[in-house]
Amino acid sequence: MLLYEDVVCGDELFSDAFPLKLVDDIVYEVDCALIVVKDGNVDIGANPSAEEQEEALEEGAAQVNNVAHSFRLQSTTFDKKSYLAYLKGYMKAVKTQLEKTNPDRVATFEKGAAAFAKKIVANFKDYEFYTGESMNPEGMVALLNYREDGVTPYFTFWKDGTKEVKL
Repeated sequence: MLLYEDVVCGDELFSDAFPLKLVDDIVYEVDCALIVVKDGNVDIGANPSAEEQEEALEEGAAQVNNVAHSFRLQSTTFDKKSYLAYLKGYMKAVKTQLEKTNPDRVATFEKGAAAFAKKIVANFKDYEFYTGESMNPEGMVALLNYREDGVTPYFTFWKDGTKEVKL
């Protein structure tokens, strides 16, 4: 199994236990789902009947995103201006890291990240923002969005902002 950590602050972000795909060689899209959890009981994603789900929620359980829950990602907020300011600093930190570890990748990263950042800005209102467990302001902010069906959630993580750790 592969675990993906933030190269800037070391937070665990996701693993290959969740369906993921590389998009444009610049970001990972990680499919996730809403699950029901309660103290001492974890729903592994099976699809309960409507009655079972209502009962579980009545007993004090909560419905959570499985990736955010598993990796203790913390919800945060941005307006467009503050996100762009954050993104500029984050991209600079990732570029600095790449210059040390994989200098041949820097040009590809800069071009791809700029193009993908334009897509984010164009659809800014569609995203929810999550930080790693440490809530380090220098670390990666993961983007939560929904597939075309409007129901299926997925996270977007910057490829070059992660490092693979084999477990």
